[in-house]
Amino acid sequence: MNTLINKTALITGGTSGIGFATAQEFIANGAKVIITGRYQGTVNQTVAALGTNAAGIVCDNGKTAEILTLPEKIKAITGSIDILFCNAGYGKFAPIEAVTEADFDELFNVLVKGVFFTTQSVLPIIDTGGSIILNTSVVTQYGSPYSSVYAAAKSAVSSFVKTFAAECVSKNIRVNGVSPGYTATNIFKKTGMAAEQIEYIKQSVTETLPLKRFAKASEVAKTVSFLASDDASYIHAAEIVVDGGYTIIR
Repeated sequence: MNTLINKTALITGGTSGIGFATAQEFIANGAKVIITGRYQGTVNQTVAALGTNAAGIVCDNGKTAEILTLPEKIKAITGSIDILFCNAGYGKFAPIEAVTEADFDELFNVLVKGVFFTTQSVLPIIDTGGSIILNTSVVTQYGSPYSSVYAAAKSAVSSFVKTFAAECVSKNIRVNGVSPGYTATNIFKKTGMAAEQIEYIKQSVTETLPLKRFAKASEVAKTVSFLASDDASYIHAAEIVVDGGYTIIR
């Protein structure tokens, strides 16, 4: 407890899933948290649920113009931050033949451009000794049908972990990634699939998982919290896989 005391964090996409669970974990460990979300009502509800150590900013991670306003909005809340968790994103899955240019651009705008320009805009107000964590995915480690665009976008984010880390050494800012496997969030609801399809996929996938269950968002959040803390002071340019052994045990 209190491993993040006196630290302030920005979590993109902090209104649900891993982002919300990480906000709870950060606050439990003594940090103050700023979360972003696309809608004012959802942001307000999330901040109320998180309590007095939370604040919110409306920002669509797929719109660069909104991302570039983040430093000004952060400064209205606090002078600087110590932790950036680039978490905002979702997946859409389709056969190669069915992917449209709009589908492709949507995912790359949110997952790739969003991560890059969030980091670029916020980097000048991250304090020396700070930490950046990017949310990648185990989908980059194997070939999975219908995930060509999503996996390519997450592969770009995985590459950012290394290249950002190389540049941020001189700033004394650590950069790492958390690579979740199948996690119990609302990500499937954003795929456009019917409820029956989602349930079938969940049941089918569960049978392939070594621990026979999806990760809890809180389990991923604890890893993010560790990477953000001084306990991880010599971990840099790494991706920690949180998948219950899925990519190793078959």
